[in-house]
Amino acid sequence: MGAEYQVTIGDTTKAYPAGTAYGEIVKEFQPQEKSSIILVVANGKLRELHKTLKQDVTLSFVTTSDDIGHKTYKRGCSLLFLKAVYHVAGHENVEKVILHFSVSSGFYYTIQGNVVMDEDFLVRVKAYMLEMVGQAIPIMKRSVSTAEARELFHKYGMYDKEKLFRFRRVSKVNIYKLEEFEDYYYGFMPCDTSYMKYFDLYLYEEGVVLQMPNIREPEVVPPFEPLANLFKVQQESVQWAEQMDISTVGDLNEEITRQNTRQMILIAEALQEGKVSSIAHMVADRPHVKFVMIAGPSSSGKTTFSQRLSIQLWAHGLHPHYIGIDNYFVNREDTPLDEDGNRNYECLGAIDVEQFNKDMTELLDGKRVELPEFNFRTGQREYKGNYMQLGEGDILVIEGIHGLNDQLSYSLPRDSKFKIYISALTQLNIDEHNRIPTTDGRLIRRMVRDARTRGTSAKDTIAMWPSVRRGEGENIFPFQESADVMFNSALIYELAVLKQYAEPVLFQIQRDDPEYQEAKRLLKFLDYFVGIPVEDVPRNSILREFIGGGCFNM
Repeated sequence: MGAEYQVTIGDTTKAYPAGTAYGEIVKEFQPQEKSSIILVVANGKLRELHKTLKQDVTLSFVTTSDDIGHKTYKRGCSLLFLKAVYHVAGHENVEKVILHFSVSSGFYYTIQGNVVMDEDFLVRVKAYMLEMVGQAIPIMKRSVSTAEARELFHKYGMYDKEKLFRFRRVSKVNIYKLEEFEDYYYGFMPCDTSYMKYFDLYLYEEGVVLQMPNIREPEVVPPFEPLANLFKVQQESVQWAEQMDISTVGDLNEEITRQNTRQMILIAEALQEGKVSSIAHMVADRPHVKFVMIAGPSSSGKTTFSQRLSIQLWAHGLHPHYIGIDNYFVNREDTPLDEDGNRNYECLGAIDVEQFNKDMTELLDGKRVELPEFNFRTGQREYKGNYMQLGEGDILVIEGIHGLNDQLSYSLPRDSKFKIYISALTQLNIDEHNRIPTTDGRLIRRMVRDARTRGTSAKDTIAMWPSVRRGEGENIFPFQESADVMFNSALIYELAVLKQYAEPVLFQIQRDDPEYQEAKRLLKFLDYFVGIPVEDVPRNSILREFIGGGCFNM
């Protein structure tokens, strides 16, 4: 009789033969889970389901409704899609398939080569994907040396991956294989194609969208609802990257090692400043505008952007005055509670909307108004003689998460408001098939800033991030398309600077902390980057809001 090992799952302990795949074990427990089990945590380590039992182990499950599991599902769908594109079009006809960014609930790709992108092509690609799903084809993983990986991807014509691995310090690279198709992916994979049941394909603009479930309903493909304005600003960011000849991490690292860092930073900052100036020009061209309303998700750089925009408004002949919507918080004891019984500072009910509208209407009418200041230490709104009266060229720059929601400023005429949506939409990808999620860039920004200014640990920042994102989904994203203009605050070089601040605080997270797996993922991600000295970052850069040393009053 062969060796057996004890497997503990919750309150259940059971013996399994040595060499049993985790995928076989979880089949017994799948009926008890609402979503598909796609990975396991074995003795504290994240493991793919093809891994086998080699010792006594305590298991917990990662499903497609968990953040890591959801990312794994989308990664598997991307591999499935790429394999189908090459199969249907013919390898000889495909020069490159590029994953650019997220659209709706999916990924936006373009295909270069001798391929006719039409509905017939998508029908055939989808049919082949579903055929592979039905066959439950194993997704194999093998580990090769970094040198071998570079040779392999040079042979495949995936030159961005070859360049990426030139800067890798690790000696081994994991390659995933689906039948004859091989690729590299940042992160774990499902163990076979049967997991990727839920997806759809749509032609959009010059490419195709692979639409997938969202994390809240992992077995439902939502309707494809593109956001035209957001797509436009994402396309603009891609063009900026191409203009600088830096589209991937390998490109960025190459530029850094050529000692072109200072010029690269100045160009990236100049592109942003030109955009800020053009927005100020748009505001100045609308004589009825008295309120510039700025909103965006956490760590977008709203405060620095507001001050840089104010400088440009001065240069365009206006007299801007900054107002933070946070100063209109209700007193702390009056803050609404969320479903868990905690104070919900991100809902509209946390703002004294009536007082805000009364003050803004009176300012619009030319009256002299005393503006409040919220004392975050005491949790009370205070009045300290801060009076304001708007003159002919005066304009208010109002910043806060509800700025785009007309319920906040319901009494103000529409033509008196100019709405700006700001977000850090990462234009840099790891390589042509591995994108950098916008949320990762913002999380790292916030982690660095909160550790520096608030003494908040990276562990605590990661723990509260899901709640922050829920608040964004409820209070910010639904209104983004109503903006008059969108501004992308991401800088193509920023992660090479942020890594030296983020890595030390991430290393503080211990293996038995619930946030450990996310910290480990982010550390692996940051390891792709060659670092940049902070000295070359301009003092008025949006990045200074997070790393410190800026010229603005934060």
